[in-house]
Amino acid sequence: MSTELTAAAPATERIGPILALLHAEHPDAQCALHHRSPLELLVATILSAQCTDERVNKVTPALFARYPDARAFAEADRTEVEEMIHSTGFYRNKAKNIQESCQRIVQTYDGVVPDNMADLLTLAGVARKTANVVLGTAYQIGDGIVVDTHVRRLAQRLALSTQNDPEKIERDLMAITPRDQWIDLSHLLIFHGRRVCDARKPNCIACAIRRLCPSSQA
Repeated sequence: MSTELTAAAPATERIGPILALLHAEHPDAQCALHHRSPLELLVATILSAQCTDERVNKVTPALFARYPDARAFAEADRTEVEEMIHSTGFYRNKAKNIQESCQRIVQTYDGVVPDNMADLLTLAGVARKTANVVLGTAYQIGDGIVVDTHVRRLAQRLALSTQNDPEKIERDLMAITPRDQWIDLSHLLIFHGRRVCDARKPNCIACAIRRLCPSSQA
């Protein structure tokens, strides 16, 4: 990395070095939701709304054992699903979305989770963030960039976007990031947000990208 490049450089110039440093810092960055199929990832991602991945991963083993495919979820007793996912919060709405999504997957997509953005967005409870998680992690299709709370926070702190709306942040990130890095970018920012760039007390001294961060206090 050139010694000339600083936090004052345009985002288009900093994004490459930022990605390289984060890849080196977090070589294990990947989706934290445990899953064995696109359907399991879809369900886990729906459950992760306003809930930690750790909590979701405690709930899903029993849930997936009880409902092994989309038809099982589609035909499930809604109350039973609610009870199994109760600890993830907003359980009634989540159970409704999971069941209605699976009903559509069975009826319209022969039980297979769609592998494109347009069809995924027709499923109950699925917006771009969830669709991007499924496409990127389950199908390795970089159609967009996942913007969760960590990505939003780091994109703003790094001055990669000045927006607050997740879809606008996503567009800003897509505009400056090579397409073959769209999937990795979200994983890297999420891991960095959890391990280093905490919401309340960022550990700037230990941050590998502090020289490229306008918000660094180091």
